[in-house]
Formats: sequence, structure tokens, C-alpha cells
Amino acid sequence: MGTIRRSELDGAVREGILSAAQADRLVAFLEGDTTVPSGGAGPRFTIVHVLYYLGGMIAIGAMSIFMTLGWNALGGFVTAVLYAVLALALTHWFLEAKHLEIPAGITATLAVVMVPLAIFCAQMALGYWTDTKNYRDYHVFIDWRWLMMEFGTLAVGAILLWRYRFPFMLMPIAVTLWYMSMDLVPFLLGQERVYDWEIRKFISVWFGLAMTLVAFWADLRSRFSRDYAFWLYLFGVLTFWGGLSLINSGSELGKLAYCGINVAMILLGAVIGRRVFAVFGGLGVAGYLGYLSYKVFKDSLIFPLALSLVGLAIIGLGVLWQRREAQWSARLRSFLPGPLRELIEARAAR
Repeated sequence: MGTIRRSELDGAVREGILSAAQADRLVAFLEGDTTVPSGGAGPRFTIVHVLYYLGGMIAIGAMSIFMTLGWNALGGFVTAVLYAVLALALTHWFLEAKHLEIPAGITATLAVVMVPLAIFCAQMALGYWTDTKNYRDYHVFIDWRWLMMEFGTLAVGAILLWRYRFPFMLMPIAVTLWYMSMDLVPFLLGQERVYDWEIRKFISVWFGLAMTLVAFWADLRSRFSRDYAFWLYLFGVLTFWGGLSLINSGSELGKLAYCGINVAMILLGAVIGRRVFAVFGGLGVAGYLGYLSYKVFKDSLIFPLALSLVGLAIIGLGVLWQRREAQWSARLRSFLPGPLRELIEARAAR
């Protein structure tokens, strides 16, 4: 029998075959199913997966943020290329000989991580950088000259992603886009504007919004397969929300609009099943309420009481929603376009 979708369970609830509580328990049972092939990319998270990702992140960190200055003088380009070739050879071996997709995805990601290091070392050999320039600065300082490394990483990353199609490979691609959102400011406006915070916030908001829309497109395309949108969502929302939170609204109405955007993020995260929206949206709402408490209603006795009543009312709404979730969800989804409805149903059934 094929995978049961949440929409099918909702239909059974409407027909009186199942109660809403029974449908919820069945979804919870199906989501707890761990019968996936050894080395697969299923929902399990065991000690084996911890060892895979811990080892992979240590190797990736060693070739990126923990890189030492000595690499500038040790033929780093050749070494970086050899590391990338070794990583791709391991990827092929894990896939073809061992059928282990998780370690294959990690080693393929390591190959992508080697791209900016190889470009940096090549630039160093050609005199593009001074002898005292450290590769670790790439992860610390904003500089438009990093853009060549970033474009190269995106190009190679896209090619390898097309070849191997591992979702984890989008992690360095998403990080590179995040870096690019900062390095574009001095490239477009000159190095002297690198500390123009207002422009940087503005670019961060729109660049993050663009990344989030790309993630949503990827989510729609992969709604019946692997999750290729996670890392794009994470760094897209981080870039958008970070820039938005740092912008000075200048008025109480602007701050209220900021709170409204964060509430909308929470609702959007609940609708499409992406917790990253709820996490950052929740932080934004908490920050706004903290501002009201410490600035606007600093000495008010009514504000804490009113706020607690609002919180209890939201809890009550949650209880009511849980009782009628199947009927209300089905009614709301009927107004959505087909691909979006399928995406929500696929996320609800996972």
C-alpha cells in the first residue's frame, strides 16, 4: 500500500470513518515508522547518524573556519583539489559499493567546501592577495573580493548537486549565499560603504527574502521527494529576519508592523510545516513584547494582566483548533492552488 496522506485521513474524518483524535494518533504512529534501508535518509536519528554528521562537520570545519595561516605557503591549491577529488571518490564508493547515502552526502558536501579554499589559494599564487592574508578571514570579514570565491562555490556546488542530489549539499551553498548578501554591499557601493549599516540592513532584507522564495520554489518542486529546501529556508529566513530586526522603524506603528510580520511568519511556518519561520517569528514577537514591557508600558499594572489574557486566549484558540483541525484544515486547503495544497499535505504526512 502506498504512503497515506493527511488529506486522505481528513477525508476519512469527514465521512465519519475516523475521529479527529484517531486520525492524529494514526499520523503520529506513521511518522514514528523507522523501517528504512540501512544507510538511508529516513527519519531515524541514531548514534550512527550522530557519528556520521559529527565526523563530517569536523572535517568540513577543518577545511574552512579552522584553517591555519600555514596553508598560504604549502601549495594549498593542489592540496585542496586533491582533498576534493578524494571526497568525490569516497562519495562514489559509499554510493556504489556500500549503498550508504548519508556518508556519501557528507563527503560530497566536503568536496563543495573545498572550492573556496582552492580559489583562494590560486588567487594567492597569482598575487591577488597579500602574503599575510588568512583564509579564515573569509568567514569573519566582509570584503567584495570574496565574491569570486562565492560565485565559484555556487557554480561547482550546483553542478555537484545536480550530479548527486543530496540535500545536505545545500548547506555550503546556503552559507555562501548568506556571505554573498554581506559582500555585495562593498562591491555595489564601494569598500568605504562596508560599514553603512542602513544599506546593509536593506540589502539583507531583500536578499534574504529572495533566498526564502527560492527555498519555497525548491520546496514545491521536491514536495514528494527529499527535503532540498531546509538549508535555504534556514539561511534565507536568518538573513531576512536579521536585517528586518536591525532596521530602526522610527515609530510605534513601524514597530507594530514588525510584530505583525513576525506573527505572519509564525502562521506561515505552521501552514507549510517549516519550524524555522516559527522560531524566528517567535523571537521577533518576544522582542516586541519585551520592548512594550520595558519602554511603552514600563510602569503599567494592567499590561502584564492584559498580556496574560491574550496568551490564555491563544491557548484556547489552540484547543479549539485541535478539536476541529480536520474540518477547518480541509476547508482552508480547498482555496489553495494544487501544488501548494500538495506541499502542505506532504509536510503534514511526514
